[in-house]
Amino acid sequence: MKALAIIKAGEIKLVERDMPRMGTGEILLKIKYVGFCGSDLSTYLGKNPMVQYPRIPGHEISAVIEDIAADVPETFAVGQAVTVVPYTNCGQCTSCKQKRFNACRYNQTLGVQRDGAMAEYMAVPWQKVLKDEALSDVQLALVEPMTVGFHAVDNGNVTDLDTVMILGCGMIGSGAIVRAKLRGATVIAVDVDDSKLEVARQLGADYLINSTTKDLHNQLQTVTCGDGPTVVIEAVGNPVTYRAAVEEVAFSGRVVCIGYAGNEVSFPTKLWVQKEVEIMGSRNANPTDFEAVMKYLKQTNLDEKVLVSCIVSPEQASRAMEDWAKAPGKFLKILVKF
Repeated sequence: MKALAIIKAGEIKLVERDMPRMGTGEILLKIKYVGFCGSDLSTYLGKNPMVQYPRIPGHEISAVIEDIAADVPETFAVGQAVTVVPYTNCGQCTSCKQKRFNACRYNQTLGVQRDGAMAEYMAVPWQKVLKDEALSDVQLALVEPMTVGFHAVDNGNVTDLDTVMILGCGMIGSGAIVRAKLRGATVIAVDVDDSKLEVARQLGADYLINSTTKDLHNQLQTVTCGDGPTVVIEAVGNPVTYRAAVEEVAFSGRVVCIGYAGNEVSFPTKLWVQKEVEIMGSRNANPTDFEAVMKYLKQTNLDEKVLVSCIVSPEQASRAMEDWAKAPGKFLKILVKF
């Protein structure tokens, strides 16, 4: 079968791989669309320490069921449209014992620690397959990246009393905007790209700030009547935005960090001690986050294609990755159609 592989840093190409064989309790999927994630870009750039080459990327998946092995529940049937929860969990570490499977100490994510979904077929355990034939193939490929933002909003305990600033309006930030609005919060979207801020507006953001053309602090002081946002979600992974999150959050506010900063980040400890700020990480997503995103996509009037920068064939994927690497801020989501 045809597959896309990142051979080494800076090289991605089509390769031939053997068809996967189902084990007991597994489902064979025919892949429809797979999204490129920021972790895939890091792998391509040689900046992902969790990856060994060559690696088949991809964990944002839409597919149809091609075949079913033994010991799979009868609720699954050939031809059903599905997406996949792309994480593993050991069931024994401290996170798993608290049912926080998203933060499993030994997690292996498709396309990162193990080969992913950028191929014509893949076999996965039935427990990781989520079916919903009310969603389109494109919508199913957008589920996983949106869940990460949904999970961050849950970690921040966002309510309708909160003003939430979201730093970074890529796919993960977009998911956070949607979830925060569903919770009834006032949302401030911050990015350096006006096209992403326009998408944020369509997703329901109440205020838009381009931090390269406007003074972020002054804008926030005006919007929040001098208090600052009660919740800040960092979805960039940059020392500048990490510091801004702590500097701008309100007293007794919450900061939720999703992005991985490439360099160490230093803070004046006075900021979070005097403010008594809660700072927490947010990793991956839980099954309930997947359910919430799928429910949203079925109920929204939003054209999900506003979240998609381009759809390419496997043959075009290498060029698309090169373009993304040159201008990462210009792309929201690249989908590969198999």
